Amino acid sequence: MSNIAFRKMRISDIDMVYQLEVESFSVPWGAETFVRELTENKLAHYYVLLDNDEVIGYGGMWFIVDEAHITNIAVRKKRRGYGYGKKITSSLIDVAKESNMFRITLEVRESNSIAIGLYEKLGFISVGIRPNYYQDNKENAVIMWKELL
Repeated sequence: MSNIAFRKMRISDIDMVYQLEVESFSVPWGAETFVRELTENKLAHYYVLLDNDEVIGYGGMWFIVDEAHITNIAVRKKRRGYGYGKKITSSLIDVAKESNMFRITLEVRESNSIAIGLYEKLGFISVGIRPNYYQDNKENAVIMWKELL
């Protein structure tokens, strides 16, 4: 039986988060980057989605003045298509609102129509393009924003 929970990321989660990162991204962050985000970056807020004790997804954002900037969201490949990405994104939006952020933003690969569709359903709008944003293939990023207050 599934027991889905969303909570702050802990150092003890990093091994599973790093495995998920490698599975999800062509240029993954290193485990040490997550350690720094959790221990040194005062702007950073990272969360995991658990099924029992297994990390099945995670999301992170930085709070910069009154704006939340989503840095990354990932869901295990075998768990995609079941609404977990929506759960993580909605939960990050809720945390940003509870923290009195006025708006929330993110960048997404121009080719990632599934993610763009999800973000649009959650109220994000496309406001521009960052040309050649992604290091691996120089793909453009779509900049998306959502007003919170």
